[in-house]
Amino acid sequence: MANPFTLGVASGEPLPDGVVIWTRLAPAPLTLDPARPGGLPNRAVEVRWQVAEDERFTRIVREGVTQAQPRWAFSVHVRLDGLRPGADYFYRFRSGSDHSPVGRTRTAPAAASAGPVRFAVANCQRYEHGFYTAYRHLAAERPDVIFFVGDYVYESPQAANPVRTLPNTSEADTLAEYRLRYTRYKLDKDLQAAHAAAPWVATWDDHEVADNYTGASSFFRRRARAYQAYYEHLPIRVKPEAHLLQMFRRRVYGQNAEFIVLDSRQFRVPGDMLGAAQEKWLLERLRTSTARWKVLVEPLFFARRFVPGNPPHLRLDAWDGFQEQRRRIFDAGARGLIVLSGDVHNHWASDLHADFLDPRSAIVGAEFVTSSISSRPPATDAPAVLAANPHIKFFDGRRGYLAGTAGATDFRVSYRVVDSVEKAGANVRIVAEFVTEGEGIKRSDV
Repeated sequence: MANPFTLGVASGEPLPDGVVIWTRLAPAPLTLDPARPGGLPNRAVEVRWQVAEDERFTRIVREGVTQAQPRWAFSVHVRLDGLRPGADYFYRFRSGSDHSPVGRTRTAPAAASAGPVRFAVANCQRYEHGFYTAYRHLAAERPDVIFFVGDYVYESPQAANPVRTLPNTSEADTLAEYRLRYTRYKLDKDLQAAHAAAPWVATWDDHEVADNYTGASSFFRRRARAYQAYYEHLPIRVKPEAHLLQMFRRRVYGQNAEFIVLDSRQFRVPGDMLGAAQEKWLLERLRTSTARWKVLVEPLFFARRFVPGNPPHLRLDAWDGFQEQRRRIFDAGARGLIVLSGDVHNHWASDLHADFLDPRSAIVGAEFVTSSISSRPPATDAPAVLAANPHIKFFDGRRGYLAGTAGATDFRVSYRVVDSVEKAGANVRIVAEFVTEGEGIKRSDV
């Protein structure tokens, strides 16, 4: 068998005592035969795994054997426990005589930890729109955790004027087509480097299934196929059950941060983005969490954003279309509310006001919106938007990601951009940095 580890390795869902480690066997990754995903026959394959405290694997702390099953496209999800909190570990897999690349992961800190949390935020990585150079730079930073806030793949047909071409240029709809789309994306070496550098905690937006989809029951069969492919290609803890996959969850990082990960698509109906059960859970977390920072990790622009010019002036697919639900989140009264979001393919930073139409109203939190890794931006009259929305403090239209630190006294975010995604190897630079102590964001010297 040819090298089966063509899609790299990944880890995710860190807890103080464990993580999930992932790989998928695919010796012929772009095969078009749906009965042989990754080019493998219809039988289980034995995979050995090891976890060590050092990159040379001289101090192995866990090892075992699992089966890569054809039912799940020969993906492997190993749920580790019994590890030390706030510690780096290294992991690898073996199938036959072939070894995978080595990945680095890190457990969450202990509950009593008061140490700072280093994180990154990324989203929107449409393959045809450009190179993933930003991920190469993000990987070099080796943060404690990477949050991904949606549009890991795009189901849509190949974009016009592609920088890179897809193997299947039609819209993904079948399980085989979704698998092929993930495979093409995950063959990218810069994306593989980001997965191998740190554990990921991911949520989705719409393009993992279909553009602007909601929880309509008529869509369940397609959704089930998309959710299965999502599970097969990401290091998450739970398997889908038919058309359902549990995505809203929390990851607590010591005393400083509780990251509250939201699912804005699966339970959406008119007037309700989250569904009753998820909203009840979220409000309970906001009211009872003792963490210094309560951080919503979700895909969509949260602050009010009035866009002058032709109507509609508010984007109803984002939180401006669910204003009553946003109001209930504010009314929970969470001290240290932060929102990390994406979707719009530009960098933004905003104060969150109790009443966005009254700039003198109380500031109840802050939102930091990341640009895309590669997806092209919409036409944006940034000066007009900033003038119409005094609570929005910053805009940058280039591709990039966020890097930040949640500390005991402040929450700091820096905006990274690459000069171009149309050629590989662009440099990265910091274009702005903001800090909040819970009473509005302030720009820091870069």
